[in-house]
Amino acid sequence: MDTNLNSLEMMSKEELLDFAKKMISGGITLSFNGKRTAQVIERKVMPRIVRIDKELSFNDNSIEGNNIIIDGENLQAMVTLYKYKGQIDLILTDPPYNTGKDFRYNDKWDTDPNDPDLGELVTLEDGSRHTKWMKFMLPRIQMMKAMLKPNGVLAICIDEREFFHLGMLLNEVFGEENRIGIINWQKTYSPKNDSIHMSSATEYVLVYSKDKASAKTNLLPRSESANSKYRNPDKDPQGPWTSGDMQAKDFSNSTFFGIQSPFTGEMFYPDENKHWRFKKSDIKTMLEMYNVEYVERKDPNSISTSKSLVIKGTKVVDGKLVTPEDILNKAKEAAYARTKVNPLPTLIFLRDGLGVPRIKRYLKDVKKGMVPLTFWADEEYEEIFEIGVQSWEHEESGHSQTGVNELDYILGKGHNFETVKPLKLIEKIIQLWCPPNGIVLDPFAGSGTTGHAVLELNDMTDAKRSFILIEKGEEEDKYARTLTRERVKRAITGERVNKDGTVEKLEDGLAGGFAYWVLDKKVDAKAILEMKREELIDVITTSHWEDDKRKATSVIERINKDYKYLVGKNILNEGFFIIWNGKDSVGELSQSTYMELLAEAKKEGVNTPFHVYARYQVYQTPKVRFYQIPDKVLAHLGLNENSDRYNNEED
Repeated sequence: MDTNLNSLEMMSKEELLDFAKKMISGGITLSFNGKRTAQVIERKVMPRIVRIDKELSFNDNSIEGNNIIIDGENLQAMVTLYKYKGQIDLILTDPPYNTGKDFRYNDKWDTDPNDPDLGELVTLEDGSRHTKWMKFMLPRIQMMKAMLKPNGVLAICIDEREFFHLGMLLNEVFGEENRIGIINWQKTYSPKNDSIHMSSATEYVLVYSKDKASAKTNLLPRSESANSKYRNPDKDPQGPWTSGDMQAKDFSNSTFFGIQSPFTGEMFYPDENKHWRFKKSDIKTMLEMYNVEYVERKDPNSISTSKSLVIKGTKVVDGKLVTPEDILNKAKEAAYARTKVNPLPTLIFLRDGLGVPRIKRYLKDVKKGMVPLTFWADEEYEEIFEIGVQSWEHEESGHSQTGVNELDYILGKGHNFETVKPLKLIEKIIQLWCPPNGIVLDPFAGSGTTGHAVLELNDMTDAKRSFILIEKGEEEDKYARTLTRERVKRAITGERVNKDGTVEKLEDGLAGGFAYWVLDKKVDAKAILEMKREELIDVITTSHWEDDKRKATSVIERINKDYKYLVGKNILNEGFFIIWNGKDSVGELSQSTYMELLAEAKKEGVNTPFHVYARYQVYQTPKVRFYQIPDKVLAHLGLNENSDRYNNEED
């Protein structure tokens, strides 16, 4: 972005040096007022105390994945998700588009990103609206990059308003060399008459990798179930096939014309607002494979000016196409004789010639790259699928009204979401860039489409992906619980809104559940020492990870039984204990408390080493791994007096 003298005067010394170095080296520099502050502001963000809301959680002990919905500001939430740093496979998100209706900015964030106020709506009349949007997005993009695995991928949706600014931000944070591609997807069926120049019918998904060399883009293979629909009854040398639709959506005059059946003489036309998928010359060649000669004739019955394809000898008589009976009988005889010879022609007529025209669609063509529209398998391929700049029509990815309709069906009208990404689009992105057992993070979860898509893909395949959704909503409408949570819950239960506006089970439910986290006050030693036991259990189970390796052993499964000390276990069945009664009764690991927790361990059948959290340790045994409160809890969150929170590893 070009700068002027006024903005140069406002730049810090560090900004000026960075700007000068890039200009001298012939590079491109991105400069905007407040950029330096935005670059470092994330270091001032403090992690929060996590409170798990049992009432709002749903099936949170499900074996179908450790899904989380977080009610809170997304920058604070990502900082709080410290143990997930470097563990996310795919970040898929849809940030505010800065339309004048959807983006809020709090000026206090320039100095204190911990301020809880979401700020005022940024209107189109605000001359600094682009600068505010970039200051808002830059620290969040930096955090997203830190959350990704080395081979992780970010796919971020945007429209034309901030497309160029977002691209420059991503180039700066991720590096232009790590851009995988730009997806252009069709969001509307037809253009709107809302512009004097050009009507926007597309939106974009910018896809970047943390390290393109190690990132992987999956093909979308077909399942055996989908492949079984393809057969080869006529021993076609091109392999198994199924009959495909000859028609495409939207009207095209050049490819709207009649096709006369060689079996019956009946004329077939595309349905309303549709046209044939193939050129007239190609369809003529296909028809003549039945050993019947075809010609073009002006068609009084067609709504198009394009001439129709009819059997040679057909004429217009009294405003109608008429084929003499002897010519029609000869064509019928030739056509049926041709069906006795394998393989059948490429264009077929169903019901032994009495039905509509269809096209052979071969399995080999689908395998080469045609993306299935209704079913995606989870097998990974070694071959890299190069996207580049890829356009997806709405047949491939759905469109924005589809997303709204899907949300209406789940929650009913009145949700006030005017633009919702369709499930098909989100599922396709997940299938391309998240492995079957991966984690998908959505920091701008909105209506919860990403969570719904993960659950649906898991249901359709053997995948076991999990999701983390972050949403806050406006102060007057915390739709993290009224919208995001409710949509994901109904996806699981199969509940939908019927025509009468009543909620009932109308669809098959999806396996899974989620824990509902609420971000509370900032974490420090004083806050931890003042926690109640249940609050401390929540913080420890959500923040714990092993010092040496952050693997599955770090995940603590809650044990909701009436134990005094035992609160959970990990995948190795190792027990987790908290000796804590709050600030007025400091807990310590003594010989007597150890004997009590040992009895609880035997009763529950958990293994050693026992992971014990307490204020002090006055008794030692090789069977115990001790964690001191509050020091170790703070360390789990990346907070301690010897290190700068979170950012030491990468400046």
